[in-house]
Amino acid sequence: MNGTKRIIVIGGSAAGPKAASRARRMDENAEITIYQKSSDLSMASCGYPYYIGGFFDDRNQLLCSPAGVVRDSRFFWNAKKITTKVNTEVTSIDKENKRIEFTDLSTGLKGTADYDKLIIATGATPRKPPVPGLDLEGVTTLQSLPDADYLRKVSDDGDIKKAVVIGGGLIGIETCEALHLAGIEITLIELLPQLLTFLDRQMASLVQKYVQSKANVILENGVTSFLGENGKLTAVKLQNGTEIPCELAVIAIGVVPNTRLAREAGLSVGETGGITVNSYMQTSDADIYAVGDCIEVPNLITGKMVHAPYGDIANLEGRVAGENAVCGNIAQFPGTIQTGICKVFDYGVGATGLSEQNAEKNGFTNIETVINASLDKPGFMQGKLLVTKLIVNRDTNVILGAQVIGPGDVSKQVAIWAMAIKGKLTVTDMVNADLPYAPPYSLAIDHSIATAHIMQNKLNGHFKGISAEELKVKLNNKESLILLDVRNPDEYEQSRIGIGEKLIPLGQLRKRIEELPSDKKNTIIVWCKISLRGYEAALILMANGYKNVYVLEGGMMAWPYEKEK
Repeated sequence: MNGTKRIIVIGGSAAGPKAASRARRMDENAEITIYQKSSDLSMASCGYPYYIGGFFDDRNQLLCSPAGVVRDSRFFWNAKKITTKVNTEVTSIDKENKRIEFTDLSTGLKGTADYDKLIIATGATPRKPPVPGLDLEGVTTLQSLPDADYLRKVSDDGDIKKAVVIGGGLIGIETCEALHLAGIEITLIELLPQLLTFLDRQMASLVQKYVQSKANVILENGVTSFLGENGKLTAVKLQNGTEIPCELAVIAIGVVPNTRLAREAGLSVGETGGITVNSYMQTSDADIYAVGDCIEVPNLITGKMVHAPYGDIANLEGRVAGENAVCGNIAQFPGTIQTGICKVFDYGVGATGLSEQNAEKNGFTNIETVINASLDKPGFMQGKLLVTKLIVNRDTNVILGAQVIGPGDVSKQVAIWAMAIKGKLTVTDMVNADLPYAPPYSLAIDHSIATAHIMQNKLNGHFKGISAEELKVKLNNKESLILLDVRNPDEYEQSRIGIGEKLIPLGQLRKRIEELPSDKKNTIIVWCKISLRGYEAALILMANGYKNVYVLEGGMMAWPYEKEK
């Protein structure tokens, strides 16, 4: 050997090319080769739903560099001096002799190649329900670029009128929007009791209520078979026996790490099914690294291992592995707080850190939550609604998680909370956060800071909050409650919850307080549109001696159930 380091990367989607590119930047002389089973390289797979939906028409944009150059084999060689072998499947890894075997899928020819360092980036494969009819024409997933090509053709042709999307996660809902834009009638099927399981139930219910304005939504039901005639899909049969006529079914029920090569090579695989790696992205073999959707990583809040198949994380992991493969273990990827966001028609839906239900499952026994509904910027700047749920560890006041939904600037809010959680900030840190302000971009007190203020008030006992879910339980149990809407009469006539509430506008409350029962121990629940006036009303009531006054958090805008009008 002449001292030139030989680096082989298995997988050419996101993490693999990033690792190869970082390795090249760290070592101009390394011999770097990417083996890719498909014909495309460095695909922007998170963009597939938007290509299908017609947000852009040039397919090559899914394969382009920031400068607009298609990242094909010529690009990788000319720009990066990286050899790429597309349509080539790596069939085995011999870690003792540091060698791989591969097959050229175009010619059938087999070969071997030696490495000094190997990076596995084999990604994940779609889950499919074990039911009859999976091979019918019209049944597909949305995992690969050929899948995206097929669904884009469906959208462009306009022949299909009805489709079923199976799975209410990120990909399922993004697929719903893409097909809805093509004029296709959509039915969304989810086996669990809610959509988007990274959200808590009330937040998911708000999303569901919105999605139902665009598509049919069926929860707590699964698929038992795909029905067809002459090899073509005609209907989807559900567990309850319902048959839904359709010409297209998209399966989006998640992915599993693609670890066959690693397992057969004797590499360690964790409980989540992902390849085990350390913070250097190093597997149980010191000369083999693994990155992307085929691995598991630590959750930085719980310390537990998780499978986190996110495109941004894949790139970060690839960068670390590529650097370490040539420089030794100097770069680290510590883990994830599992931040995610998706476009749901005209809503953004994002979350970071732990949900309330996950916090409880992971042993956080003393948590507090609040829900805040308000605009992302002033009304005179066409501000749009945001609804945020914040989760905090009461023992330490450290922020554990946040969920944000609505037509407003969700991405900004989730980014703020993600950095707060990554930095282990407390509510006290956030109440005076120094964020940029100008009316085109924000309220004077940003939505995130206002959410922290509400949490601080709740933690300090300045008000008692109640969620819509908690109120619904009390209503179902027929508890004795005084329900008070403090909006203006015209607002009340336009829209109201309709659960027996009394209308007393905030400006009249002091003068009309005698209309309330004289027993100051009565439970009173107050609200307005977003419950800012509800909070003011609660303070008035408490100042007048009422002991059990609760503010409906998020007000009318966070009520996920049916309203009277």
